[in-house]
Amino acid sequence: MLKLVGNWVRSVAHETLEKALTRMIRDQYVENLFELVPAAKKVNPIYLVEIAMRAAQGSPIPRPLGSPVHFSPWEKILFNPVHLSSFPTPENVTIRTSVTIGQRARKPLTISIPVMIAAMSFGGALSKSAKIALAKAATMAGTATNSGEAGLLMEEREAAQLFIGQYNRGGWLNAPEQYRLLDAIEIQLGQGAQGSTYQRTTAKNIGADYQAVFGLKDGEDAVIHSRLPGVDTQADFIELVRRLRHETRVPVGLKIAATHHLEKELQIALEAGVDFITLDGAEGGTHGGSPTLQDDVGLPTLFAVTRAAEFLAEKKAAGAVNLLATGGLVTPGQMLKAIALGADAVYIGTAAVMALISEQMVESVPFEPPTSLVVYTGKMTDSLDIEKGARSLFRYLNACVQEMEQVAISAGKTSLADLSKADLCCLDPFVAKATGLELGYIAPQKQQQFFGDLDRLAFAQATADPLPERELN
Repeated sequence: MLKLVGNWVRSVAHETLEKALTRMIRDQYVENLFELVPAAKKVNPIYLVEIAMRAAQGSPIPRPLGSPVHFSPWEKILFNPVHLSSFPTPENVTIRTSVTIGQRARKPLTISIPVMIAAMSFGGALSKSAKIALAKAATMAGTATNSGEAGLLMEEREAAQLFIGQYNRGGWLNAPEQYRLLDAIEIQLGQGAQGSTYQRTTAKNIGADYQAVFGLKDGEDAVIHSRLPGVDTQADFIELVRRLRHETRVPVGLKIAATHHLEKELQIALEAGVDFITLDGAEGGTHGGSPTLQDDVGLPTLFAVTRAAEFLAEKKAAGAVNLLATGGLVTPGQMLKAIALGADAVYIGTAAVMALISEQMVESVPFEPPTSLVVYTGKMTDSLDIEKGARSLFRYLNACVQEMEQVAISAGKTSLADLSKADLCCLDPFVAKATGLELGYIAPQKQQQFFGDLDRLAFAQATADPLPERELN
């Protein structure tokens, strides 16, 4: 019987495939479904579907998790193990992983590992259960989590041993009775996936708990302004930083989207006396930024970190002002490369969420996306197991740090913070020039000659006389 059914299925499949292939070969493109293949290759499948979404909705598309474009060429950079020129670290030596943020503050923030949970807000992005799970995992790992642009969610504050809160453009965590409960304050003026534009969550998507935490009236939308209320001049920002440092004594920092105007922005931050600077590269994720903001605005994380670290060093502020990197960091190698390029610590967002739901996503797929377990408006938000999710994320953080420690041992270091540009090489001459790294396929003693020859060749090509007209013909 089974053999008979099997033969029937094979016969139907064969006939169907034969008809499909025949139509594909004989039909003109204008009536051929195969048209989608070259169209998708030309436009790319993501853009093809987003064209249709824009046409259907008539408004910006709220794309989650950030840009799919890889802006930072982390794969062009490699660490250098050592063998005899210097020696690897003995395996019985403990690798130091802790970082102190805001050493000049009266109450500095010390984290056990250089990886923190990025700013993802309650309500605007994640559910209460997801925020509590992130906080629990951070506490288990000895690191900090971040409120995002939200009000003070007390359950999250209580679950987090170390809690960084955002003084935000919506004004929801900007009252003294709220920000005095924080271990560090991050003034949020922008983020990688959205630049510094405004955002609005309509009242119909705001539940009672969200409304209470944000202090919204009935029927009131939640609006994140493009400017921080009360900060319309550079002097306003400087006064705000000094006031918050005086009132709270905890580290006060600035978060911005990474930008080509980076040094101008950082100069003002230094004049204000910030304790740390958080740079969110163009690869940064979000719950609902539009594709244009995600794909076409900002500066890649790799170059932002490099430039900011060099600027702080030139201003003799490195160490006194901590540099925190975030935006598209999903592997331990990427995180550690950011640290070697000058970041003191990194934030992870998308990777943290994926680790959180890694064991539970089978509950949602194939009918709902995995993130439906954690977003505020998700169809399966109530199904998230907080404790299970926290343990998954803790294990992920633990594994990441152990892999970082392995690299440090191979490079002969006893602390992750000791890794520097000298422990890296680069496989792309343009990235090498931009980052100040040595080119991996040229011996160290020949780097200067190579780049000198390259510069002379580029200059000669740029200034070469145009070809005679007869040669052009």
